[in-house]
Amino acid sequence: MKILVLILFGVTFLTLIMANFLKAEKVDEPSYELINKSESIEIRQYKKIIVATTIKKSSYKDATYSGFRTLANYIFGNNDKEVKIPMTAPVITTMPTNESIEITFIMPDDYSLENLPKPHSDDILFKEITLGKVAVIKFGMWATPKRIMKMKGKLEKYLSENNIQTSSDYLVAQYNSPWVIPPFRRNEIIISIY
Repeated sequence: MKILVLILFGVTFLTLIMANFLKAEKVDEPSYELINKSESIEIRQYKKIIVATTIKKSSYKDATYSGFRTLANYIFGNNDKEVKIPMTAPVITTMPTNESIEITFIMPDDYSLENLPKPHSDDILFKEITLGKVAVIKFGMWATPKRIMKMKGKLEKYLSENNIQTSSDYLVAQYNSPWVIPPFRRNEIIISIY
């Protein structure tokens, strides 16, 4: 009986993992040029991107959820043209230690500041940002404040050891939908550099 339960548990677990891979949606991501790679750290060059952003004043977890809902409502058609805008990745946030958390969705390439539908919410702003040359550290699991700060520390150490100067604040990039299980999640800490 115990063996049968273990077999059923194993089959169920593998089924969930396979469903995770098969169900994963392919979403657009901003293109970049890979300049250098050292284990989980990359140096990249990005072009300008158009983003929709909102700012929330609450804990990192609450702000991220609330900000995501605000921006998702907009791209799911809650705008003046009632148009759905394709989801992109990553969702970018400021660091969890900030008093206010900025949550950002990258807009698809076929949109400009001039042709984006207007939101019904006053909480959404649009801007063009230039990430330019960045240093990135990749990590999996959930992007919890503790894990984010640990990975930021590793990236800071790499930058210091390589005499690389920064030109922006640190950002958190999360690539997966909430139902992707932790071992398969993809996150990054990003900072612009000279």
